[in-house]
Amino acid sequence: MRFRGLDLNLLVAFDVLVETRSVSRAAERLNLSQPAMSAALARLRDYFDDPLLTPHGKRMHPTAHAEALWPQVRTCLRQLDELIATSAVFDPATSRRVFRIAGSDFLTAVVLAPMLVHLARTAPGVGLDIQLTGEHVREQLESGKLDLAIMPDGYADPDNPVELLFEEQHVVVGWRDNPVMAAPLDVAGFLSAAHIVVGVGINRTPAFADRHLEAMGLDRRVEVQAPSFNSVPMLIEGTHRLAVMHERLARRMGDLFALAIHPLPIPVPVMRQVVQYHRARAGDAGLQWLREELMKAANASI
Repeated sequence: MRFRGLDLNLLVAFDVLVETRSVSRAAERLNLSQPAMSAALARLRDYFDDPLLTPHGKRMHPTAHAEALWPQVRTCLRQLDELIATSAVFDPATSRRVFRIAGSDFLTAVVLAPMLVHLARTAPGVGLDIQLTGEHVREQLESGKLDLAIMPDGYADPDNPVELLFEEQHVVVGWRDNPVMAAPLDVAGFLSAAHIVVGVGINRTPAFADRHLEAMGLDRRVEVQAPSFNSVPMLIEGTHRLAVMHERLARRMGDLFALAIHPLPIPVPVMRQVVQYHRARAGDAGLQWLREELMKAANASI
C-alpha cells in the first residue's frame, strides 16, 4: 500500500533498521532475506534523499535525519496498530486476536493461568503473549508493543490510565518441618531466621514487601536471592529459611511444596495490583473485554 508514493511497509523496515542498526539483524527480525532488506534500505534512502544509515566498522549508525524521523515513524506505526486492533465490536467467541500482556510470574500463577482455563471454553481463538514485567514497561506501552501491563500501583505510569485489579496481603512461608514455623512468629524470630528474597528484572529490584521491609531499616539475614516468585517455594522446602510471599501464591503452592504459612509479624501495606493500558486504547472493545475477564479471574482467586 502506498501513501504519497511511499510503500508503507518500508516504515516497518525503517523502524527495525534503526533499532537494530544492522541489515542482517533487521532481515532476521522481519523474516526477510538480506538482499531484500538491503533493497528496502535503498528504497528508503531514495525516498528520503538521505543515507539514513551509514556504516561504521561492523555497525551502522543513523544519520541526523534518520534520528529525527525515527520517533515520528514509531508514533505512526503505533497509531496504525491501534487503528487496526481497535474495533467497536469484539466477539471473543470468534476472535483470533493475540493480546500482549506484561505481569509477574506471581500474577501468571494466580490470575492468568485460571483465566486461560476459562478462555479455552469461551474464547478459544484468543491468544495471550505473556512476558515478565521489566524496566521498560512504560516504553513498551507507549510504543504499542504491549496491550496491558499489570503491576503494583507504585510502579505504574502516571500518564496512562490504571484500574485496580485486586488487593493482596503478604505472609511468611517456611518449610513445614522448620521448628520456627511450629508456633506463631514474632518479630524477633522473623528477623533472626535466614531469608530468601526476590530480585525483579535485570536490575534485581526488590519485590513490593521486601522493599517496604528494607525501608524500615530492618536487619534481615538474606541467604538467597531468587529470580522469581514461583521459584521461592522449591528453594524453601527442606531448609530453615523463610520468605515473604503473596498470600494467594503461598496458599496455591502450600500443599505442593509442604509449606507452612504464618501472618507477617511486621505490618506491610496492602499491595494494590493494577492493570494499565495506553490512554489512546481506552475505547478498544477487545481490551475492555480482557480487563473484565482479568477482574473475574482475580475475584475468583480470593
